Amino acid sequence: MQAAPAPAPANAGRLGGPRMLATYRTEAAILLAIALIELGVGALIPQALTRGNFADVAQAAAPLVIMAVGELLVVITGGIDLSVGSVFSLTGMVTALAMAYGLGAVGSTFCGLGVGLIVGAINGMLVTFAGLAPFVVTLITYATAGSLAFIVTAGHSMPVPDQDYYLLNSGTLVPGVANFVLYCVVVAAVAEFVLRRVVAGRWLYAIGSSSEASRLLGIPVQATRLFTYVVCSLLASFASVLSLSYISNAEATAGSSLMLQAIAAVVIGGASLFGGTGSAIGAVLGALMITVIQNGVNLIGINSFWQGSVTGLVILVAVLIDRIGKARR
Repeated sequence: MQAAPAPAPANAGRLGGPRMLATYRTEAAILLAIALIELGVGALIPQALTRGNFADVAQAAAPLVIMAVGELLVVITGGIDLSVGSVFSLTGMVTALAMAYGLGAVGSTFCGLGVGLIVGAINGMLVTFAGLAPFVVTLITYATAGSLAFIVTAGHSMPVPDQDYYLLNSGTLVPGVANFVLYCVVVAAVAEFVLRRVVAGRWLYAIGSSSEASRLLGIPVQATRLFTYVVCSLLASFASVLSLSYISNAEATAGSSLMLQAIAAVVIGGASLFGGTGSAIGAVLGALMITVIQNGVNLIGINSFWQGSVTGLVILVAVLIDRIGKARR
């Protein structure tokens, strides 16, 4: 779909609906597409429009939403992180293993988040200070973290021994709002606020547009890029512990398909893989669209093997629309 515009000016929040619609025109189009998909599936399978199915879609989308926001930050700077799926898998295994050895829920969760911190720091330092290509660096950590996910437990699944750990995902810190929804809203809102309103957030767009020009303007390019890789991996780890809390079982292959889905969500949401554009709201809606498509395929009874093909077709359409929009401009 058409790439999201550059960050709105400081007074955008005080403008009316037309300006807001112009700023988020890509996101509005994605939201309309999601609604049409739901209505189309609902016409065939009425169950698709029930409250229970909407809750299932939100639950399934939550980890991908959080991962997509992290991936977006890296993509805006002109980079890419291929390791998020392996970080997701390794985090779950480490967290469950720590609990199995008697570490409490809080300590085990921090052990899992430490995986994201370490991998993100490695990715960031190799990209920024060693000057290696993001694709190569994150492909290496993708393979390494994915291998370690099997090594730490010899490839066996790990159940979560703490019976109350489900509260991390399904509890209610805010009455009436499930935690997984709250986390998604907070992550997306903070990311969108930083990107639109904070100077450091605008640095990301500048770096993605031209890192050399950004350096000449005095923007700390290396530190900013390092920060995005660390945040991206941390959010992948947080998505993993959230999923682990819901499923109560860790698998070494849990994140095997999430890397492609996270990148797809960012692209569908209007970000350009060349950097400089994108929004957190778009990434969230892209993740929701992927989940809605998967849910619709399952409800209609189409062979699950077709899910990847349908998602790929949606990505192709999004990229073509983006290219046509740029050509017109």
